[in-house]
Amino acid sequence: MTQSNLNGNGNEHGNKLVENQLISDARRFGLNLDPKSLELNETGMDFLVGFVKDANDNQTWVLRKPRRKDVWERAVNERNVLGLLHNQLSVAVPDWRIFDPELIAYPLLPGFPVAVVDAAAGGYSWAFEQDRLEDAFFDSLAAALADLHGTDRDAAAAAGLRVKSPQEARQGYADHIREISEHFTIPESLSTRWNRWLATDHYWPDFSVLIHGDLHPPHILVDDKQRVTGLIDWTEAEVADPGKDFTIYYALFGREGLEDLLERYERSGGRTWPRMSEHIAEQWAAYPALVAKFALTTGKEQDMEMARGMLATWKAD
Repeated sequence: MTQSNLNGNGNEHGNKLVENQLISDARRFGLNLDPKSLELNETGMDFLVGFVKDANDNQTWVLRKPRRKDVWERAVNERNVLGLLHNQLSVAVPDWRIFDPELIAYPLLPGFPVAVVDAAAGGYSWAFEQDRLEDAFFDSLAAALADLHGTDRDAAAAAGLRVKSPQEARQGYADHIREISEHFTIPESLSTRWNRWLATDHYWPDFSVLIHGDLHPPHILVDDKQRVTGLIDWTEAEVADPGKDFTIYYALFGREGLEDLLERYERSGGRTWPRMSEHIAEQWAAYPALVAKFALTTGKEQDMEMARGMLATWKAD
């Protein structure tokens, strides 16, 4: 299996206009690509992604084309993150060779996503059966997160990354919730839970770390022995609340799975606090607020409708 076909095939026949534009953009920047090898992945909300082989040496390249103007600011942040982390982590990160508002390109990393989004099933399609993932996956994921979260904060600031104090990260959630409350109807049960979480000091960490910020299975690359080999799609990375990098994991593996991962994380040098697992559960309960904030950013009615539906039906536990 390759990273490209596990990232999703998109429209089987593709959009010829988009395909031609991707190839044309790449050639403008000196890449000699084989158009017949191009595979599109149209599932991403921020980027249209293509996978295509170099006509000279058969190297596969990842081509990313921003979907909206607001994506570019986050792409600049991602470039800064990758510049800081390149050759600094125990796992691989993308090495951007082309960085332009029209095109981002880098050589495909080794490995493949541990799972991809399965829109038809409303979940993930796993490269390995989820309930048969082995210690190699959990240990290497915990070690990769401990390594990432141990990045020097001053170095992150010097690299131009967003740096939030623990108080600023907490306030960011409060600001998101206040903003979406002006545009969406929030069930009273959710609103009460969110406000209680925001007001309870012992849930919250008194430190912040460099986080990936969007760590879900399609962004975690593994090898055929289930060891994590790389992390991709760093658009949301910043120095902020460490719990955010465990939120989707909690949703997938539950409290018991989360606490097991946190034990491995701590053994790998990761910093924890007494109410960390409870805090992460509350972050998951507040996940619809992040989706609603994203919808306000894009302004797309389909994103707004998705947020409305999630808020109306959300069951965090």
